[in-house]
Amino acid sequence: MFEIQPMNAETFRRQTRRSTVIIALIFLALAMALSTAAVTLFGEPGGDNLRFNVGGVFVAVLLMVALMRGTFWHQPWMAPAVYGWRLKRSLMSVTNVMHQVTAAVEAGDADAMKLLRFYHLGLSQMHELDGNSSDHGQLIREMEQHKARMQALGIDTEQTHLNPAWLDAVKQTPR
Repeated sequence: MFEIQPMNAETFRRQTRRSTVIIALIFLALAMALSTAAVTLFGEPGGDNLRFNVGGVFVAVLLMVALMRGTFWHQPWMAPAVYGWRLKRSLMSVTNVMHQVTAAVEAGDADAMKLLRFYHLGLSQMHELDGNSSDHGQLIREMEQHKARMQALGIDTEQTHLNPAWLDAVKQTPR
């Protein structure tokens, strides 16, 4: 279950930039070292060693995937980037069934209303964290209208958790 957490946008962007630079430098070092090693071990002096260079980069990509999943993902310096990735994944899971969500909201389904409220809150935070204010005005209007409707029905508007059961229920509704 994903939960939206309060986060300072400037700090988030600074920390994600730092983690991106760290990952890029590690990849660059690995790719160069592995390509050099492949050419040294298997290449021909003065010959065409492109395939060994490409092979070294390919092995570096595979090694980076393993490092990301096994080691880096759980490091404190990666926490903001991991949070951003999880937020976007959660929002995408709602976006993928948005036509069903909106239909269920129109039909008065409380779980769909909670799901849409989570989506609005998450999308608002994503825009804030990414520094993207282009669609924020339209989103604010939609959020306020939906919030007012939820309040009128007595549904809690603080939906900071993505409950997978809400997604499952919405997916089961007829199209």
